[in-house]
Amino acid sequence: MHQDLERDRNDEIIAILEVMYPDAECALNFRTPFELLVATILSAQCTDKRVNEVTAGLFAECQTAEDVIRLGVEGIADRIRGLGLFRNKSQHIFAAAQMLLDRYDGEVPQTREELIQLPGVGRKTANVVLANAFNIPAFAVDTHVHRVANRLGLVKAKNVEATEAQLMEAVPKEQWIALHHQLIHHGRNLCGARKPQCSECPLLPHCHFGSASKEANEVSN
Repeated sequence: MHQDLERDRNDEIIAILEVMYPDAECALNFRTPFELLVATILSAQCTDKRVNEVTAGLFAECQTAEDVIRLGVEGIADRIRGLGLFRNKSQHIFAAAQMLLDRYDGEVPQTREELIQLPGVGRKTANVVLANAFNIPAFAVDTHVHRVANRLGLVKAKNVEATEAQLMEAVPKEQWIALHHQLIHHGRNLCGARKPQCSECPLLPHCHFGSASKEANEVSN
């Protein structure tokens, strides 16, 4: 019975998020799997808006692994200098491009196991590429997804790896990609890390964090 109630609550949360963010999608600008791979590597500790500003110029002259090798590490670094950790990122992008040429004829592979072998690519980056470049179900968990999923009570996890595993178990596979984007949008729009706008949130009746905060406020008043 408890599991049925929990499943019904999760379904209601997902349905509300679908209404709130029907057009939620990847915020990084890209035209090809390779461009998305590069943009996602660049997005570490940077906002998607800032990455898009930088890649607008980068992708005008660098669209393939061959282009990256032609520019070289310093050439890439010069073009992404406005981003944090730009030197490390330029080295990762160059090394990843070299591996793509050596192993995959310059094409981005379509399995997580192959993607995470690329320099600068961890599980989250691999999942972003799988879901958004190839429409392969994957649940990329960033700080927004981790925070919002735990606050809502969709999961109870201490780290992003556990959050991903629990979301994959709790949510039907066909909903993974859309829900990933919806949770990110919700984290950016209403459920911020420091000042969540619980009183304005349509999910408040179903949210563990919001309900607890509301009760605490009522007691204090």
